[in-house]
Amino acid sequence: MGVRVHAILCKNHYKYLAQYCVVNYNIHTMISFDISNETIKKLKYINELAVEKKTLINSLDTSCREAIGRYARISSIGASTRIENAILTDTEIDWVDETLKKDSRPTAYKKEQQFIINKLSREKKRSIEEVVGYRDLLLIIYEQYMDLYPLSEAALKGFHRELLKYYPGAEYHLGNYKKVSNTVIEKIKGTKTVTEVLKTAEPGAVTETAMHDLLEWYNKTITSYTWAIAVSVEFVFRFLAIHPFQDGNGRLGRALFTLALLQSDDAGLKYTAPYLCIDRQIEKHKAEYYLTLRKCSDGKFVSSPAKYNYEPFFNFMLKMVKLSLENDIDYYINRYESYLSLSDAAQKVLKCFKEYPELRLQVKNITELTNIPKRTVNHSINTLLGKKFIQKTGSGPSVKYQLIF
Repeated sequence: MGVRVHAILCKNHYKYLAQYCVVNYNIHTMISFDISNETIKKLKYINELAVEKKTLINSLDTSCREAIGRYARISSIGASTRIENAILTDTEIDWVDETLKKDSRPTAYKKEQQFIINKLSREKKRSIEEVVGYRDLLLIIYEQYMDLYPLSEAALKGFHRELLKYYPGAEYHLGNYKKVSNTVIEKIKGTKTVTEVLKTAEPGAVTETAMHDLLEWYNKTITSYTWAIAVSVEFVFRFLAIHPFQDGNGRLGRALFTLALLQSDDAGLKYTAPYLCIDRQIEKHKAEYYLTLRKCSDGKFVSSPAKYNYEPFFNFMLKMVKLSLENDIDYYINRYESYLSLSDAAQKVLKCFKEYPELRLQVKNITELTNIPKRTVNHSINTLLGKKFIQKTGSGPSVKYQLIF
């Protein structure tokens, strides 16, 4: 009798183990596409590079870490909004950020709005609204990503409200899923050409169901699957294919890619994400970005995630993350160290440029604004040119200088 009971227990034990293995197998195969051995090598390289950069950042003092994090954030804001055809430069965004930092309350922009618009020109009003909204959204993501997991539809709708809260034209759909069909489009800068990239999910039940399923899948997968970038890619592509909001989906999708890295269990990418500017790399490859999105879906939303061809977008984003890891952090560190090496006079001249990001200044302007002797101003300008803080335009008496971020 004892032997029989033991046999039954053993049988049940192995049955449980088999079920356990199946469950764990499913947990670790929850993305909708396969990853080749060749791609795994790329993923491993990226993970190793992220850990290397994490060690580097940890070796820096607090002021340097804060500076390179801010450089990355300003660049991300500029790149992501310009992808959607905003027109503010990084130097202008840097000035806006400094202006708003003086008052950290949520009402800061409302208080400074007219001053900022007057400074940068009324033609840039829409771009300013996009920049400030995206800035507020990124600050929330960087500061609260842990509290935002698991990611809810309420939080996602809150992101949308933050993104477009300063744009009067968005009032009627702010924080709500779309009620009118929309598409992913590519606008060719400087022209009126608009190309349809992807026909998205229909509003109503289709969008609502797809978003519910997407967030349920994301919350189960982001902390359990081995490769955080793979989950981030599928999450963002499915979000873009649904295009759940009437406006702002592109910017929100790029912000969600960063959020996914921050919410993952990949220690290297999680730590380095706030110091990267993946959007800056995407901006440099904008045409390829839109072409890739179309390749994944053949230009249309489908209800079954497994039917998308994720490989083009996956490879594209691997390249963007790799480029960012290889270049951005070192670039920002070098820039900060170059700033520290400037003389007091050169720093004062640079500050003058930062206070007038919208202008190209001549030596006489800087001399008047800083009360620094002309000879010292000329020497400081040559230093700033050499260290690539400013650029020169024109020649002879018409020479002017402008800040480079």
